[in-house]
Amino acid sequence: MSAGQSELPRLLTAAETAAPIEAVDVIAEYLRLRIEATKVSFLIVDLTGKAVARLSTVGAGDGGREAERIPLFGSVYEQVIRTQRRYQDATGRGQRVIVPVTNRGDAIGLLELLLPVAPGEDVLDTVGEAAHILAYVVIANGRFTDFYTWGKRSRPPTLAAEIQYQLLPPSLSCEAAQFTLCGSLEPSEDLSGDTFDYTVDRDTLHVSVTDPMGHDIGAALAATVLVGALRGARRAGADLAEQAHLADQALAAHGHGHATGQLLRIDLHTGRARLVNAGHPWPLRMRDGTAEVITCAVDHPFGLSVRVTHPYRVQELDVRPGDRLLMLTDGMLEHQGAKVNLLAMLERTRGLHPRETALMLTSEVRDAADGQLKDDATVMCLDWHGPQETQRHVSSGADVQQASAGRGKQRT
Repeated sequence: MSAGQSELPRLLTAAETAAPIEAVDVIAEYLRLRIEATKVSFLIVDLTGKAVARLSTVGAGDGGREAERIPLFGSVYEQVIRTQRRYQDATGRGQRVIVPVTNRGDAIGLLELLLPVAPGEDVLDTVGEAAHILAYVVIANGRFTDFYTWGKRSRPPTLAAEIQYQLLPPSLSCEAAQFTLCGSLEPSEDLSGDTFDYTVDRDTLHVSVTDPMGHDIGAALAATVLVGALRGARRAGADLAEQAHLADQALAAHGHGHATGQLLRIDLHTGRARLVNAGHPWPLRMRDGTAEVITCAVDHPFGLSVRVTHPYRVQELDVRPGDRLLMLTDGMLEHQGAKVNLLAMLERTRGLHPRETALMLTSEVRDAADGQLKDDATVMCLDWHGPQETQRHVSSGADVQQASAGRGKQRT
């Protein structure tokens, strides 16, 4: 056990003793004293994935908190997040080290330090271990304070947006042995209620993408009913057809119109994938360098059970190790989204982590609309590694073999 690891119980106790909003400072102060860092900062990734906010700083002459917003594009911070590898350079004030703060592929942020001299491997190991611990500290303390949620937001959300964000999974990304996935949501000017969700149990990966009709608060309320019904049915052990049926009934009973949706389940031990499509756009699949649309049976949208009586069909989906799946909403295909060649982009971005691919796809649609989307643009990007994989290949929070290469480069 290294010296850094032996400090784990003391660090966790100190973080728990501190107020939730100050827990990050415990790690910063530890590094300042342990390796004589002159400045330690935690930068949290913005909800948009396009900026970081410097939330906590401990160092000589500045013990306060800052909310400095730094655009990611083209920065060293973007490089560290994309590659999930540390960055080191010399500045006029000392040696700078930046390491990723990541948990199961969820890029939470960055730990940036300024050191008086070039660090040895023992110091770099200590910094890496501290960053690993910091990921858990942020996740745990985020349950007790709005501070970290505030840090992720570039601007205050509308009421509809606040509701919509709360319906998203706590982590937008997840790496597991059998798969890697990430979702991205580019909201329209008047929120349209898009949501995506996933969960992993012992045997199954569950994924859903939904899109209620309408905009603003009405769509947000419809999304609340729909996501609540889907999660409740899923957690009660309902099969795919029953989960879809219960969501359909719930939306119809509460008078919030209708919604399209797609429910996917993959058996982690066999790789068998099954799908329910409730009036939703077809998924895309990237296999052996070629992207294609997966045509599947389409049933009625959720919320129309009063007028439609036939049950939802559960259909097999051909998914093989090495495949990349894309589940999306119609905002990616209609209006300005129609200008974007998604199949070509899926092929061009195959070498990127799903986290970067999802963000690039939704950003491309937003750019095509000059930043004024008429409908939410949402994707879930899923890489299926296969049931033969049983362990993640990691030493900390991310599998660097899956990480994206630096900007302008592609993994082979």
